[in-house]
Amino acid sequence: MVPMSLSKENKTHLLNLAKKSIQHGLQTGQPLQLDLANFPFDLTNNRATFVTLQIHDQLRGCIGMLEAIRPLAVDVSENAYSAAFKDPRFPPLSWEEYDQLEIHISILTHPEQISFESEQELISQLRPHIDGLILEEGLQRGTFLPSVWEQLPKADIFLRHLKQKAGLSADYWSNNIRAYRYQAEIIR
Repeated sequence: MVPMSLSKENKTHLLNLAKKSIQHGLQTGQPLQLDLANFPFDLTNNRATFVTLQIHDQLRGCIGMLEAIRPLAVDVSENAYSAAFKDPRFPPLSWEEYDQLEIHISILTHPEQISFESEQELISQLRPHIDGLILEEGLQRGTFLPSVWEQLPKADIFLRHLKQKAGLSADYWSNNIRAYRYQAEIIR
């Protein structure tokens, strides 16, 4: 499935919305409330997104949804707020950091399950720089966005790190592991 391509105007609208949501959070400590009647139709369809924050090319927060359960504008606004203030890996964002933020929005396609009989077969089906990957084993779950290929360009290393993110050992394997691929439209 190819990601829905948004107009340049709508992409700019989403980036501004993410920034405004973070600013509102700094001012009030609360997420921005939206009136969807004021948004273009393409921004009101349910879509799953991740918002990634960086300062000087270093991760500063990343929060998102894998399922499309709320309108695109709402998902971006909520995830921007959460990436700035609720990512457990970082303290809440400060005003000093706000002006240095680089915001990346990933709009995800619906995940599709990958069929495989072995770890090697799964690795052979991964498409670097194209696919994001969700890995599940029981209650353990992790995902890497397609942009993670920039740091982990080899499929076997990508998978080993994703297993660790999901709370499994890097060399763990079982026949119960499930994997799903998705693509993302990136807005910077």
